[in-house]
Amino acid sequence: MALPQGAVLGARFEFHFAQGVGVRVFEQLQPAQRRNLGILFVAGLLFWASLSSLLPTLPLYVRDAGGTSQQVGLVMGAFSIGLLAFRPWLGRLADGHSRQIVLLIGMGVVGMAPIGYWLSDWIPWVALVRAFHGVSIAAFATAYVTLVVDFAPEEKRGEILGYMSLVNPIGAAIGPALGGFLQEFAGYGPAFLFSALLGLVGFLCTQLVREQRREHWGSLPMNGDFWSLLGSPKVRSLTWVMFLVGLAFGTQTTFVALLIQEVGVPLNPGLFYAAVAFASFGVRLLTGRASDRYGRGPFISFSLATYALAMGLLIVANSTGAFLAAGIAVGCGFGTLIPLISALVADRSEPAERGRLFSLVMCGFDLGIGLAGPLLGTLAAGSGYRAMFGYAALLSLASLGSFLFFSNGQPGDSLRFALGLAPDSSSTHLGVSHNRLGPQEPDLLEPPDRPAPLETGSRS
Repeated sequence: MALPQGAVLGARFEFHFAQGVGVRVFEQLQPAQRRNLGILFVAGLLFWASLSSLLPTLPLYVRDAGGTSQQVGLVMGAFSIGLLAFRPWLGRLADGHSRQIVLLIGMGVVGMAPIGYWLSDWIPWVALVRAFHGVSIAAFATAYVTLVVDFAPEEKRGEILGYMSLVNPIGAAIGPALGGFLQEFAGYGPAFLFSALLGLVGFLCTQLVREQRREHWGSLPMNGDFWSLLGSPKVRSLTWVMFLVGLAFGTQTTFVALLIQEVGVPLNPGLFYAAVAFASFGVRLLTGRASDRYGRGPFISFSLATYALAMGLLIVANSTGAFLAAGIAVGCGFGTLIPLISALVADRSEPAERGRLFSLVMCGFDLGIGLAGPLLGTLAAGSGYRAMFGYAALLSLASLGSFLFFSNGQPGDSLRFALGLAPDSSSTHLGVSHNRLGPQEPDLLEPPDRPAPLETGSRS
């Protein structure tokens, strides 16, 4: 029992440490804001623990059912079918009707899907359930981020998003360790039931969230084509960057457990994900607050470079220490990227369009994940799993190049923004400063100025 006990103790330490680091910013919020953010934090822990508990388990489940490496990739990639199919609708639902309903949809799906895996190991059925499972992230991640941004003061947006995004690494530290332990010592059934139970408790928890009043948001047309939003340079470049990252990330999540087995290293894949989670925790404490002072650009550039390094380490990893080092690099890169991309999208949008824009940018990520499994799984059939991580490293470098030169209009402006030498010209967020001495500290309860509406342009 040492493995899951250690994971739980580590998560407790992380939670209390995070409380101490971020307590001042939360003390300055209104009681209703603190209450809602607290409920969201608990719900997020349960969601990510449930989802991540199956990361080391499901590829092995498909393989033990007779699946080939290509079929493993197809099953894991089916997750993105639900993501891509429902992201646009869920983004519109979050903006036009209710963030909480979208949150409940995500938590309900994450609780039901593991029961579907348990019912049958017939590979087409598992792939179908995996596609249904993908709806959970499409719903929960969209609603969670937009609700957190709604409750956060504008000038502290990056810091609060950084703290609230800690649910991902803490949940991911608990989930894979316990899921891998249950699968190894009790079988697949208990592992699936554990994941379902976490989702059920989270569903009950999210019913307590209370949204802000929507009449202060302003309004934007809801009847336009969702994909026409790609005509705006504010989000088009970010969507492309996330697509490339998604290809690399999909490779990592689908095949790292199989790579560990292929190399013959005596390492529980759950420990790799625990290393990812602990590293991700550490960087989130620092980069969100720093990005409010110095801008999002340099920290996103750092995250993409670090993720490329992680993929390079996996190419040559042949020991427990090497795989854990790669896990730490993955955590540092990904733990910085997702919160700050979310903050950057929030900087470039107003509340009435926030759900749709976040959904659009993350659709690029979803598509990359969905294509990674079947495409790179086919490559693995002839060249082995190490070669796939070589392609993943190249894709990560391509995402870095795209952000450096296309994230902020012209290549020169983009490069200066990405290196922290100039502000984001697409942002309407006034709280981010690029003065090395940092901005003045405004009153946290001061109502933020409403940003200008998104210009969608004529391209799609």
